[in-house]
This record gives sequence, structure tokens and C-alpha cells, in this order.
Amino acid sequence: MHLPTERYVEQVSRWPAEGRHILAHHDAETIIVYQAYRPSIGEHAIKHGVFGNGFSYDRMSWIKPNFLWMMYRSGWGTKEGQETTLGLRLRRDFFDRILGQAVASSLNQSVHTSREAWRAAVKTSLVRLQWDPDHGPRGNAVARRAIQLGLRGAVLEDFGKRELLEVIDMTAFVAEQRELMSRTGLGELRTPVERAYIPGEEAIARRLKLD
Repeated sequence: MHLPTERYVEQVSRWPAEGRHILAHHDAETIIVYQAYRPSIGEHAIKHGVFGNGFSYDRMSWIKPNFLWMMYRSGWGTKEGQETTLGLRLRRDFFDRILGQAVASSLNQSVHTSREAWRAAVKTSLVRLQWDPDHGPRGNAVARRAIQLGLRGAVLEDFGKRELLEVIDMTAFVAEQRELMSRTGLGELRTPVERAYIPGEEAIARRLKLD
């Protein structure tokens, strides 16, 4: 696992404590998002660089740019069907296109003028957006909100077959850090280096109501 990491206790002191933020590992051109799968799906993606072998393109698939949010959802890789953790490198312009298409799972009256308009948008959208409480390494909820994005249809096809720049197997790293945390607490826990991500277009940030 070759993503740069840093001690959690050092990173958390720099992260926003509250508000809506997209915490992610990113550089000038790319961003990492996370998913967790059963080994057969994960190993195929690692070997071939695309999703197949049991991965369904007929349902919604959720991506998470925040490592600890992924760990909360997968139980640090212990939940059935989520044993293999993948870091998925995307171009920032593709990720921003995903953000630009996203429709919130709950009504946002500043975006949609009526509940009917929102329901119609949700029904036809290819990207679903949820803001949920972020979580610490031990699963405790924090005041900061974390984003997850549900992909389906053509967007999911692009994501799984054409837009993956790199598939990173993080399974061993997750197991090592899970064991380290159980033995020594949070002091030596390492997580991928993350900081607040700002979309390239200000209109997208405004639409997402980023803080």
C-alpha cells in the first residue's frame, strides 16, 4: 500500500472539527475514493484495473473519499462482504463531474423549488449524494459531516470500466492498523494523508454547501 500516511493524532488536529467538508487524499490532478467488497470482487479489480466478476452495474454503488468514514462503514474490514478495501484513484475532473450531477437524498429547498421537483430529480439522477456524521477511528460520531456518493447507470459504467486510473489494495494496511489500534490505542494509528478537497468550479462548492 503506497499511499502516503500520517499519524491520525497529527492529522485530526488539522482537520475541520465541524461543518460540511470533503476530506480526501488528493493532488493537483487526482483524488482517491474508497470502497470495500468481498474478496472475489476486490481481487478482480486489483488484478484487472476494472470492476467485474460479480460486481453489479445494475444497482447503485457508493464511493467515499474519506478513509475513516469507509472504516466506520466496513468495521475496519471485518463486516461480511466488505473484507477487501480498495483505494480508487480518479481524475479530479471526473470526480467533479460526479459532484456536479449529484442529487441529495433529502430535500434541499435552495436547489429544488418543491418536493415534487426534488423527487423527480432523485428518480432520474445518476448520482446520489448523502451528508452523514463523520466518525473517528473507534466509530464515534463527530460534528463534521462526511460525503458519500451513490453512482448508477452510465456514471457507474464510466467509473467501473473507463475512469479508474489506479486500484490500490489497502486490505493488509487496514488489518495492520486495526490490530495496532487494538493493541496500542490511537497514538500510533496511521491513516492516508487527507485534507479538505475543493472542487474546481466554485458553483459546485456552492451547490454542495461546503463550509
